[in-house]
Amino acid sequence: DLDGVGMPQLRDVLHQMDKGILPKASFVVNSGTGLHLYYILSEPVPMYPQNQHYLKELKYSLTRQIWNRFTSTIKQPQMQGIMQGFRVVGSWSKLGKGYPVTAYRLGDRVELDDLLDYIPASNGERQKLQGILRKTTMPMAEAKEKYPDWYERRIVKGERRGRWTVKRDLYDWWLRRIRDEIRVGHRYHGVMTLAIYAKKCGIEEAELRQDAYSLLLPYDEMSIEEVNRFTREDVEAALSMFNEDYVTFPRDDIARLSGMPMPVNKRNWRKQAEHLGRARAVQAFDDPDGRWRNREGRPKAQICVFEWRQQHPEGRKADCHRDTGLDPKTIRKWWDCPPPPLRFKDGHITVSVEPSQAVSDFLVAALAEDD
Repeated sequence: DLDGVGMPQLRDVLHQMDKGILPKASFVVNSGTGLHLYYILSEPVPMYPQNQHYLKELKYSLTRQIWNRFTSTIKQPQMQGIMQGFRVVGSWSKLGKGYPVTAYRLGDRVELDDLLDYIPASNGERQKLQGILRKTTMPMAEAKEKYPDWYERRIVKGERRGRWTVKRDLYDWWLRRIRDEIRVGHRYHGVMTLAIYAKKCGIEEAELRQDAYSLLLPYDEMSIEEVNRFTREDVEAALSMFNEDYVTFPRDDIARLSGMPMPVNKRNWRKQAEHLGRARAVQAFDDPDGRWRNREGRPKAQICVFEWRQQHPEGRKADCHRDTGLDPKTIRKWWDCPPPPLRFKDGHITVSVEPSQAVSDFLVAALAEDD
């Protein structure tokens, strides 16, 4: 899927294909505002889950090669998965009824190995992609005989493969992000991934549809060109991903399609209190005596730096590093910090600053009473 194509870019696409710079497509389709390039394989590849992964990576790699500064006016390539839907040839393009989607035969069927030759070997992608499997399809009768339990569950009863439901915090977080951060070129995929997360989080379809259509107006207002409006048809197409088949859609692919980074949530979408409670339970199990705790209440490094400076008023950070062995960054962090308060250690009281008379009287009285 190549966007940002005018006549100069179209000429350059065909020129690069003719010169072998880019793989020659079997069909070139005019989508209205861009091109759809079809590569028909000489031998079908079975869509096993592992093959889907490799073919998806192959499509990403080919997109990076084909989408360049000569073939598109848009600098940033827009990645599309292998399940992406395209307008049917002969139907209306985004330009309207008078501009149908038109296909032109350009090349022949292609060998999978020939496509791999266009992937740079320097970045390791070609080696990874060469793992594409070419398994033969097991006849259903043979699968029924070899795997009767699987056949009964998945074929006869139509059960889905097992999965768990994620808390709705993930859905709410993603909805906030696609409202604020989405950009033109990724609006469809923003709603599409919202539908995926809705199914993953157990959100009702009615709520999903309401949230998706709340994005219609702000998304449409982002349109720069009249031919690139965001419509109800786009929303409906994106909502088709509200399907069990897509609940395992990878996080990295969502980041690519949406154009937004996907930070790893180390709390697994749990609330902070729940996450910390779990962490403390593990901590208590691993160290029931609590030897890890700093019972003095302040970082030991801060105390160490302060005491060294008390003993060496004219000392330098480099001298402190040499004498204490502390990391230079740690020394810089605590170098100008205020002194720590009173500390109790091994039955002794350490006063870090010169006490007032009232404080001195209190300490003397306290020591006399306890002793």
